[in-house]
Amino acid sequence: MKLSRSITLNNIKGRPVRTLVLVLLTALLSAAVFCGTVIVTSLHKGLRSLEARLGADVMVVPYSATTQQSFEDLVLQGTTGYFYMDTATAQKVLDREGIGESSQQVFLATTSSGCCSLPVQIIGFDPETDFTISPWIKKSFGGELGFCDVVVGNDLNAFVGDKLKFYGVEVRVAAKLEKTGTSYDTAVFTNFDTVRELIRSSMELGLNNFKDIDPDRSVSCLLINAADGYTAEEIADDINIHVKKVKAIRAQDMISGVSKSLSGVADTVSGLIAAVWVLGTVILLLAFTISINERRREFAVMRVSGASRMKLASVVMCEAVIVSGIGSVIGAGLGALVLLPFSRAIENMIGLPFLLPSAGAIALYILAAAAVAVLAGAIAAAASAFRVTRLDAGLVLRGDN
Repeated sequence: MKLSRSITLNNIKGRPVRTLVLVLLTALLSAAVFCGTVIVTSLHKGLRSLEARLGADVMVVPYSATTQQSFEDLVLQGTTGYFYMDTATAQKVLDREGIGESSQQVFLATTSSGCCSLPVQIIGFDPETDFTISPWIKKSFGGELGFCDVVVGNDLNAFVGDKLKFYGVEVRVAAKLEKTGTSYDTAVFTNFDTVRELIRSSMELGLNNFKDIDPDRSVSCLLINAADGYTAEEIADDINIHVKKVKAIRAQDMISGVSKSLSGVADTVSGLIAAVWVLGTVILLLAFTISINERRREFAVMRVSGASRMKLASVVMCEAVIVSGIGSVIGAGLGALVLLPFSRAIENMIGLPFLLPSAGAIALYILAAAAVAVLAGAIAAAASAFRVTRLDAGLVLRGDN
C-alpha cells in the first residue's frame, strides 16, 4: 500500500507539466459546473422572489400606463416612473364583485438633480391594507413608519439612521431590507402621507410632469386578491369590461415573459454545463491516453517486477483522483471568487431577477461541482486503467509494441 502511494505521488511530482495540464482541465470543468449551477439556481430563486413580492392576483393601473414601454420595466425591472388615476375610479374598481383583499400604491420617481439624494423609485403603500410589501418589511423593521420615515432596498447606498432628501423634503431611513434579487432592491418605500408630501413638493418645484393631479385623490395602482369562488382571470375580465380608463392585469401574465426568458437562459446555461462536462471528460480521456502511451515501458517494468494488473490500474486511478481532486477544488473555489462578487453585474447583464443562494447552499454547490469534476477524471482514468491492464509487458519491453 505504501509503495503504491509512493509511486503515485512520485509520478505526480515527477511530471509537473502533465500534472499541471490535468489540474487546469479539471479546474475549468469544476468552475464551469459551479458557475452554471449557481446562475441557474439564482435565476429560479429570483423568479420565486418576484412572484412573492408581487403577491397579488391582479394589478389594476391607469390604461395609459400600459401604453408606455416602461410600464413592465417599472414594475419588474426597477425603471423609475409614475402614473396616476383618481380615487373615484379606483373605488369603481373596488366595487366590482369578486374583490377579496385589496390595497393601493402610489409611485413617484426621483431625479438625480440637486433636489434628490438618490434617483430611485419611491413606492407609497398603505400599512393598514397592504398584503404584499408589509410582510416583507416586517422581517427587517418591526415598528411603524412615521411621517417622513422610509425603508430602502438592499442595493441602495443608504443605511438606518441616514437622512435623505427628495424634492426638498428630508426623510429618515428607518430600515434597510434584505436582498430580493428584484427591482425592489433599488426602491424606497414609505407610507401614503410621506409620498403625497413628496409629490406636493415636487409639484411646487416644477420638477415632474404631473399636470393637474391631486396628490390626496390619486393612486398609481390597485393590488387585488380574488375572493373565494372567483378567479384572477374572471376579476380582470370584469374590470376591463365595466370600468373605463383602467387596465386589469393578472400577476401571472406580467411575469410570464420573465419566466420564458428565464427558462431560455436556464436551458442555455444547462446545455453549456452539459457540453463542458462532456468535452472536459473527452479531453481528460485524451490526456490520460497520451500519458499512458508515454508510460507504457514504465508500466511494463512494474508488471514484470511482480505488480498485478489491478495494482497498475489502482496506480492510474489514484493519480487521476488526486490530480482531479486538486483541480476540482481549485476550480470551484476560483469560480466562487469570480462569480459571487460580480453577481450584481451579472444581474444587470441578464436583465432578469437574480438572487444568490444562501452561503450553506453555495458551499454544497462547491462540493457538488468538485465531485462532478472528480467523477469526470475518474471516468477518463478508468478507460486508461483498462488499457494498462491489457498491456503485454514482454512485447512492450522488446519494443515490438
